[in-house]
Amino acid sequence: MRQFSSGWFKGSYSRWLEYSVKKDAAFCLCCYLFKNNYVNGSTGDSFTKTGFKAWNKATERFDLHVGEASNLHHKCFNNMLALSNQSQSIQAAFEKQSDQQKTEYRIRLNASIDVARFLLDFGLSFRGHDESESSKNKGLFLGLLEWLGNRLPDVDRVILKHAPKNDMMTSPKIQKDIVSACAQETVKAIIDDLDGDYFRILVDESKDISHHEQMALALRYVDKKVQVNEPFISLVRISDTSAKSLKEAVLSLLMKHSLSPSKIRGQGYDGASNMQGKMNGLKALILKETPWAYSVHCFAYQLQLTLVAVAKKHKEVETFFAIVTNVLNIIGVSFKRRDQLRDHQVELLEKLLESGEVQSGKGLNQERGLQRQGDTRWGSHCKTLDNFVILFSSIVHVLGVIECEGDVNDRLQAEAFSSKIKAFEFVFLLHLMLKVLIMSNELSKALQKKDQDIVNAMVFLDITKERLQEMRDKGCEPLMDEVYLFCAKHDILVPKMEEFYIPGKSKHRPSSVTYSHHLRVELFYAVIDLQLLELNSHFDVVSSNLLLGMASLNPANSFANFDKERIMTLAKHYPDEFGELKLRDLSRQLDTFIWHMQHGDPRFSDLKGIGDLAKALVETNLVETYSLVYLLVKLTLILLVATATVERAFSSMKYIKDELRSSIGDAFLNDCLVCYFEREVFVNISNDAIIDRF
Repeated sequence: MRQFSSGWFKGSYSRWLEYSVKKDAAFCLCCYLFKNNYVNGSTGDSFTKTGFKAWNKATERFDLHVGEASNLHHKCFNNMLALSNQSQSIQAAFEKQSDQQKTEYRIRLNASIDVARFLLDFGLSFRGHDESESSKNKGLFLGLLEWLGNRLPDVDRVILKHAPKNDMMTSPKIQKDIVSACAQETVKAIIDDLDGDYFRILVDESKDISHHEQMALALRYVDKKVQVNEPFISLVRISDTSAKSLKEAVLSLLMKHSLSPSKIRGQGYDGASNMQGKMNGLKALILKETPWAYSVHCFAYQLQLTLVAVAKKHKEVETFFAIVTNVLNIIGVSFKRRDQLRDHQVELLEKLLESGEVQSGKGLNQERGLQRQGDTRWGSHCKTLDNFVILFSSIVHVLGVIECEGDVNDRLQAEAFSSKIKAFEFVFLLHLMLKVLIMSNELSKALQKKDQDIVNAMVFLDITKERLQEMRDKGCEPLMDEVYLFCAKHDILVPKMEEFYIPGKSKHRPSSVTYSHHLRVELFYAVIDLQLLELNSHFDVVSSNLLLGMASLNPANSFANFDKERIMTLAKHYPDEFGELKLRDLSRQLDTFIWHMQHGDPRFSDLKGIGDLAKALVETNLVETYSLVYLLVKLTLILLVATATVERAFSSMKYIKDELRSSIGDAFLNDCLVCYFEREVFVNISNDAIIDRF
């Protein structure tokens, strides 16, 4: 029989050839160690992964593998020699220094790292415009380092001017290297926590302050403590936003961090065509690589779209939001000219500003104020209407001040909108839309949580629909009573409900319906019906077999939704994990599992969601017993609800790369953003680990 010859160890191959008894295969040690350091060039996988076994052609293939001096093998071989020659290594040179020099060096490096940590934690800039010794503003890095030295004498005697000129550890390159080490250790901690398990990718793209297209990548996975994590991994500049470019960038980042695309079990994107396109979108391209990377359109984004749809389809609602927007814009412009107002008027405007309703010179506050038509921030709409009700008297008063003392354009606008917001129909819509938004806002908040799972999201969706339906059935009279009280408090004229409704200001064109019919049918019922219709339309995906199977695992009410057939159908969506034999084992496990859950163990009697079930299985040491059920539970937790994490990453990017730091480099921006966004991970990275990486 042909076999490996031990004589090959004595020839020219002896310095790199290795033999695995277990695999009965030969390997190249140097290529195995250093091949991944080189992007260009290839040695194939036979000597590094699969192993070489063609013994009849061994010497011929060995020589071919070694090749010419320029071959990748020689580069890897030289790296191995350098590694083995410890006398020339940095570590050896470091050990030759005196203990005193090493101690001082470490103090300097620790001080620089501590300062970098502080700046990264708050997303602050590092460098100043003039960092010379005579400068009064050297930047935050040097300034904080000097401040630290003034308070710690042991540090002060070895840093800055007391350090060797070539070893001060403060140059711009050193600062960036320290930040890079911090970011790499932070991502390493995340990847170690993932530990090769399944994950979901979250991708979004946006322009930065310099109008460069950037792509953000985050992951979603379940850790060993059964916590759902959505860590931000990286931000990269992309040449264009085509699906092909995005796919290449995503796969490149995964390879960079040693993450296998075969472990992707879900995708999360916004609704753009380059992301969600059925034929050539990023979702479709990733599915070609990993067919089990299922994508569910972001629930939070779909919820936000329902309000826009209602506003576009209902004329009175569209007009209502336009009035609110314009009123707040008028107040915002007036605050810009607050130097022309009296003290009590400025005080009123400042009260509105503190509530988050207006922004000096820029119209609307982007976090809490109402956005212009077409924007889709659900919580901001809800907060705006709530503040509009609370501060209604102040808003009316400020508009009155503008009518008297503003310039001619402001006076005309203030007069027109003052009469509109004091109309009964506006007040009715104000209270109606606030109630509708409050009900759906609870769903919106739930969808934004990092640890939210798809089953709970579906439960919240059902609750929202039920509450809206209940409001439609029983809520009209209580709403009218609330509006009457509001009108009485603010001296707003209430029309007679039995009279014919007069649209607008035209008294000559009354409609054929009464005020009561208009308010109840054309506004109250119509708005709620439209909201329910849009919720059903945008969330029709929840009826799919995938999500129905996941809902069947919900432990609420003693596993009332348990459906073995649907769970088995769910498992078939993951053929890599559940082959024919595993499906048979799963069927048996499910029979025992449901009996155990409903009759055997009181610790499973009061669970609220999929996350609680996963934790209970871990805490009761039943993961091995019900390993296949636990795997399905984990895949369910990985399934994405919302893409809020990558959106928050872009918000953080705008904070770090602002107008004053618009020239910050891509690599430095990414490193700063990783440390800033993943502060909870970064704070647990030791200085020693950062020093080793540095």
